[in-house]
Amino acid sequence: MTAARGDAPARAKVKVGAAFAITVAFELVDGVFSEFHRLVSENAALSVELEPDCLRFDVLTPEYAAEAKHVFLYEIYRDRAAFDLHLASEHFRRFDQRSRELVISKTVLAYTVRENAKIAERT
Repeated sequence: MTAARGDAPARAKVKVGAAFAITVAFELVDGVFSEFHRLVSENAALSVELEPDCLRFDVLTPEYAAEAKHVFLYEIYRDRAAFDLHLASEHFRRFDQRSRELVISKTVLAYTVRENAKIAERT
């Protein structure tokens, strides 16, 4: 169900092109997918729940893999400062510490969001 424009939460009112995005590609150690997925999903849920300027935090996993070894994150924040607050949050620091030994490699890319869709209408 989509909220009417007047009913959208204040945190979802974003100017098109004003947001900051991060993608993170993880390659995992063999046999740790379940544990890593639990940790990253918890971090994602807490980020959206506790951080007013975390607008989106998706955890993507391969659709066709017998045993997944890759996880991809797609995160959107109101601005770079909001992402910096995310990095300082207790839930992120806890995730980062607990997941380090489960990861072979991690590639982080930052983006300026210049999209045509309205984020506020999808939340």
